[in-house]
Amino acid sequence: MSFVHAGRGLASLELFLISFLSMAPCFVVKLSTEITQQLVANGIRLTKQREEVFGILLQKRDHPTATEVFLRAKRHMPSISLATIYNCLEALVDCGLVKQVNLDRAPTRFCANLKEHSHFYCERCGSISDVALSLNRTWDLPPGFVAVQADVSLRGICPRCSSRDSSSVAGPKRSSQAFEGSISEIHNPDSHS
Repeated sequence: MSFVHAGRGLASLELFLISFLSMAPCFVVKLSTEITQQLVANGIRLTKQREEVFGILLQKRDHPTATEVFLRAKRHMPSISLATIYNCLEALVDCGLVKQVNLDRAPTRFCANLKEHSHFYCERCGSISDVALSLNRTWDLPPGFVAVQADVSLRGICPRCSSRDSSSVAGPKRSSQAFEGSISEIHNPDSHS
């Protein structure tokens, strides 16, 4: 039987997933006093919902979408809404405790790793992994340009997928090597800073 029936497909599937996931074992993440104080210092009132959302991002660092955070939060807070999840994520991003990860036209994902890093997107399974950023090359920006941030994302095949199938990515032949270049600083040779 298909879940897509008479326009109720997605709602039925979502209800099924919510009920299925509510039976799965789950762990409650309590935020440390230090993190709680950091939230307060950033002007965020620590509600149960925000604590739950931030805890979910810290517990499993797989760069979930808002919908995935919602499904995980439902395990502990059955009455939480998707709108509340979006509001919590927005507050955490606004105060700098969570980063948004945007890859092409895919849904926004969220990352609680605040260290300098980049993201590796597996083109086979869709997983996103944090990768260290080696900093030792400058970029020559046109005169007058001042960069305040650089977001680098890498695409390819993760070790799990490449071990399953050693063939190359579909389409034009690409190297499966990680990223041979590196980025260090954004430099404008014409700036006088």
